[in-house]
Amino acid sequence: MKQRALLLVFALALSGGAQAQSNEELKSMLDQALKTIQDLQNRVKALEQQKPAAPEAPAPAAATVPAPTAAKPPAPEQPAAPPVTALGAPVVAPGSAAEEGAPDPHKARLEIFGKVQLDAIYDFKRVDPSWNATLRPSKIPVNCPGDAGCGENGETILSVRQTALGFKGFIPTKLGELTTLLDFDLFNSGGGNTQARLLDAWGELNWLGAGQYYTLFMDIDTFPNTIDYWGPNGMVFLRNPQLRATPFNKDGMKIAFSLEAPSAAIDTGKVSAVDPTLAAGVTSWNRYPDAVASFRLDQGWGHFQAAAILRDVGYQTPTDPGNNPSGSKIGYGLNLSGALNTIGKDRIVAQLVYGRAIASYMNDGGVDLAPGGNFQAEAVSSLGWFAYYDRYWNDKWSSSIGYSEHHQNNTAGQLGNAFRTGSYASVNLLYYPVKNLMTGAELLWGRLEDKDGLTGEDHRIQFSTKYTF
Repeated sequence: MKQRALLLVFALALSGGAQAQSNEELKSMLDQALKTIQDLQNRVKALEQQKPAAPEAPAPAAATVPAPTAAKPPAPEQPAAPPVTALGAPVVAPGSAAEEGAPDPHKARLEIFGKVQLDAIYDFKRVDPSWNATLRPSKIPVNCPGDAGCGENGETILSVRQTALGFKGFIPTKLGELTTLLDFDLFNSGGGNTQARLLDAWGELNWLGAGQYYTLFMDIDTFPNTIDYWGPNGMVFLRNPQLRATPFNKDGMKIAFSLEAPSAAIDTGKVSAVDPTLAAGVTSWNRYPDAVASFRLDQGWGHFQAAAILRDVGYQTPTDPGNNPSGSKIGYGLNLSGALNTIGKDRIVAQLVYGRAIASYMNDGGVDLAPGGNFQAEAVSSLGWFAYYDRYWNDKWSSSIGYSEHHQNNTAGQLGNAFRTGSYASVNLLYYPVKNLMTGAELLWGRLEDKDGLTGEDHRIQFSTKYTF
């Protein structure tokens, strides 16, 4: 624009020199040209100062992705984060769009959550190397040499196997909100193995749920605020494929039923000494699903839950021409659990479970079936319990201390090295310096006793740092 104005002045000046009859006429023409240049400069400045309005972001096809709290949130509770966007554009999941005609379609969303965690462990003794990133009493060596984990005392373990990633979907439909959960962690067995492991694959609409989720026989809300991965060994803990119905859920009271995937932990015991080939061919036989019923009450003081299980636990010998031995035993159990709120955010969590052939549902140790004195299969009884106190000193510091135990009444046909009692205790001090960051230390102790009365102990210290998103 400026170059054109100068050319115009030059042209006007030449024209004026050729045609003007006096200096007054020339001066008048120059004044007019300068005025034109000034007008052009003002217009250029005005255009340069104008910025085009940002186009409106398109409406999301499904839902924005908020940053939820972690699956196991630290204290204190964290406020929900605003929706996460990239360059101002919402992240969408077309499959999470609300059903046409459903109420509250704006509530459709897909949530991404997870954590990055490093566990730095010093084990003062040793455990089975395949499980050294956590303390399971059943993996403590008792008979050395021979048991996995025997050798020189002392081991350092660095692990990221608690790192996890998950997705939650919330889809409004005409029948209500459909929810889904899919998450993984890296905690496969095998030393430092960090292959992905499926945790939950769950869907639920109103009273009906299906997929893999925590068994209805357990109470995940009693899991203490610890950093060791496995936790109390006397706790009922299993993620199980299942079909679940919750016909009543009102005023803090819930009644639910489930049919769950059966399994059997079988100990061939002394049969393996009499006929090793036959014992090696014995496998589990699962004809019917496990049936579970649960009652739960949530109130201002905390919650209480009672769950019962009924099982048909079978065994067979497909390598034998007559498929003998084979058969099944009835398994059953009752699990009582709950949490009691005390001071501030403090709470006591506890559980007591007893049953026969329920070791498959226990957090650690034991078997469902074993031979009796006449080598006939028997359902082995289990008694498990734990009690923990979660203490929140303030908004930045917390602790958890408690004890747990799983005990089995061994059968006459089990070998002397069969699992009898596993004991577990821990205490920690955790620090939350900023939102979504936890670091702290935990002291752990474990003990394993076998049928013959031989014992093995282990104690370790674990330092963990966890970043959640």
